[in-house]
Amino acid sequence: MSVTLEIDANTQRTLEEVFGQGLSRAALEALAIEGYRMGKLTTYQVQTLLGFENRWETQEWLGRRGVNINYNVEDLESDRITLDRVLGTDKP
Repeated sequence: MSVTLEIDANTQRTLEEVFGQGLSRAALEALAIEGYRMGKLTTYQVQTLLGFENRWETQEWLGRRGVNINYNVEDLESDRITLDRVLGTDKP
């Protein structure tokens, strides 16, 4: 898929001063960040979209941009139950 943005020359120069010449990549990264923050994209989807090798690289990239990991109380409880089951510490 290809997306085209029409930007006037003055705005383009301003954006290039801020983001450098790679405006296409900057736009893609901004979409990935916002999609992740909104909970619409998973870490894996961000990883795939931006071409990262693994989830750790993706999480590091998000962290450097001030994006918190989407992890809530329900996720914690689910992980705790799984850990108890794997370690054999769950109570029947």
